[in-house]
Amino acid sequence: MSHEPETTTEQIAPLPRISMQAFCETPEVAQVIQEAIADRRMERAHVKVHMGGATAAIEAYRSAATPNVIFLETTAAREELFGYLHALAEFCDPGTRVVVAGRMNDIVLYRELMAHGISEYLVAPFSVLDFIRTISHLYTNAGAEPVGKIIAFTGAKGGVGASTLAHNVAWAIPRQLDVQSVLVDLDLGFGTAGLDFNQDPPQGIAEAVFAPDRVDSNLVDRLLSRCADKMSLLAAPATLDRVYDFTETAFDAILDILRASTPCVVLDVPHMWTAWARRMLIGADEIVVVAVPDLANLRNAKSIVDTVRAARPNDAKPKLVFNLVGIPKRPEISTADFARAVDLEPAAIINFDPKLFGTAANNGQMIGEVEPASKAHEAILEIARLVTGRFEVRKSKKTLFDPLKLLGLSKAS
Repeated sequence: MSHEPETTTEQIAPLPRISMQAFCETPEVAQVIQEAIADRRMERAHVKVHMGGATAAIEAYRSAATPNVIFLETTAAREELFGYLHALAEFCDPGTRVVVAGRMNDIVLYRELMAHGISEYLVAPFSVLDFIRTISHLYTNAGAEPVGKIIAFTGAKGGVGASTLAHNVAWAIPRQLDVQSVLVDLDLGFGTAGLDFNQDPPQGIAEAVFAPDRVDSNLVDRLLSRCADKMSLLAAPATLDRVYDFTETAFDAILDILRASTPCVVLDVPHMWTAWARRMLIGADEIVVVAVPDLANLRNAKSIVDTVRAARPNDAKPKLVFNLVGIPKRPEISTADFARAVDLEPAAIINFDPKLFGTAANNGQMIGEVEPASKAHEAILEIARLVTGRFEVRKSKKTLFDPLKLLGLSKAS
């Protein structure tokens, strides 16, 4: 019987480049780890799975160096378990972390294991995400700020307004949800983020991506230009004086730095299918696919959605946004039929409004600046709430007595 895989919108930091060996006793736990290896957050980790449990681990490390992490599944009772751990400790190199999975859900056992230097204890059975989360937390500093969320916008077809919505959502996140954001314009040849924010920064993302050996937090910080309160832009050069061909991992170092320093990173991913563009989508925490309701968009959206869902079995589904709906005299597929075909509920439907969007574009303003009460701006705020997981728009503070005032029962009345 098939079952829907567990998915999450929780922020789990990708693992660094570590080596890990897992020694399992049961096929079920071995299968969970094999599935975890395929997850995008485990991409940089080098993991091998062995059977035989703690006995096999002790034998393996008698004559071999230990990896960064040893994962042990055991069905042993308490005394036997500690005997295995003492034997393994004789061969462990300094810095090796040991994670144990057992069947006993016992807080006293957990505390004893921690006192003996075990890094973490998992109670089996556990899920793929439980495993990834546990290993990830080994490399997240205690008390550190939560890892930043990467939100990727892409269009099902060119010209559907994906960039405009990405820019407006990146602007709305700090303004309405009080969360710092960075907008990264990945369309290096034709990006419009500089125009939309009425900025012409002398440097931008090209300075970093063409000098990978120089990329560090100081360089990235210098390349960011401030667009608004708590919002910065990593702009595209939007010039054609060189060719923008990149390797698959060209943007990894930049995004790692931004993820470590900014709560929300919005990627404006151009409509193309290259190795690096695919990587931007697959590696994002949230994906927003923008489409207009016609046949070409339907075909492309389904291709994108099916591809990213297959590559991200432990992540939430992409968000589908309809834009430019209701252009006069243009035949359209109904949004309900479109959504049913791609198996997604629309996150927002934004009607064709050339005057509002044209005015904003020509003035270098956001929709919320031109017409904050518009339905389009309301839709943008809803998208911002969905992709950040924050559903409270910033409002004026209330007191405990505000409900009484609304009922006319305050002391003043």
